[in-house]
Amino acid sequence: MTEPSGRRVSANLSLTLDGRYHGPAGPADMAAILPYATTEAARRHLSRIWEGATTAVLGRRNAEGFLGFWPTVAADEHADPRDRGYAQWLVDAEKVVFSTTLADAPWERTRLVNAPAADVVAELKTTDGGDILVNSSASVIKPLLAADLLDRLYLMVCPEIAGGGPRLFDDGLPSSKWRLSHHETGELGETAMVYDRAR
Repeated sequence: MTEPSGRRVSANLSLTLDGRYHGPAGPADMAAILPYATTEAARRHLSRIWEGATTAVLGRRNAEGFLGFWPTVAADEHADPRDRGYAQWLVDAEKVVFSTTLADAPWERTRLVNAPAADVVAELKTTDGGDILVNSSASVIKPLLAADLLDRLYLMVCPEIAGGGPRLFDDGLPSSKWRLSHHETGELGETAMVYDRAR
């Protein structure tokens, strides 16, 4: 495969040791991930993911959840500066939200799309702008992995086994090779990693 042209597409997600992005009780079951979300390593990782990105891509569930949380952080002068920086970036960035049910965009500077993720992101890559960040939305990341459209993965691995729930890396993905470009272990054993697609 040749080196793709256009904007870099990155994705971030937190996973358990057994590769789950939430637990067996459903999307709200984040018990194995939340204890590691505000560590120093996690906050440095959060600052890293949006550097150079100008477009945030989200699934509907995350878009609605983020809307209820991050704008308040952006406005909170007492919030951790790294959290506030990310929150303000998210408020200001161009946002593309995948949804089959929303009729109105939940945020300003937001475009709703109901189309295959790979098609939409491939088209975004041809436009002007900085990096495209798929923001903690496995429903979007999975089809981009399947289409080999991701250039960078920001992963936070939490040192717990969830024992159930969906995995990011499903069977049937095309084979691919990745290069570790950053690695940091936090005080609770959480590990922040950045992998770049080796093409």
